[in-house]
Amino acid sequence: MDTRGPKAPGGDALRDTAENLFQELQEHFQALIATLNLRMEEMGSRLEDLQKNVNDLMVQAGVEDPVSEQGARASLGN
Repeated sequence: MDTRGPKAPGGDALRDTAENLFQELQEHFQALIATLNLRMEEMGSRLEDLQKNVNDLMVQAGVEDPVSEQGARASLGN
C-alpha cells in the first residue's frame, strides 16, 4: 500500500531531476572541499617555510629564537 498519496503528473521525472541535481551538487561540493584542503596544506607549508626563513634571518641578525620566545611571552601574558 502506497502511503505517499496520489502521484502528480510528472512527479517521477521531477523527483529524478531533483535527485540528479542533488548528486551533481554533492560531487561539486566534494571537489571544492578537496581543492580547499589542498590549498590549506600548501598554505601551511608556505607558512612553515616563512617561519623558518624568519628564524634564520633573526639568528643571522643576532637575535636568538625570536618566534618561540614571542609565542612563550604571549602565552604567559607578558
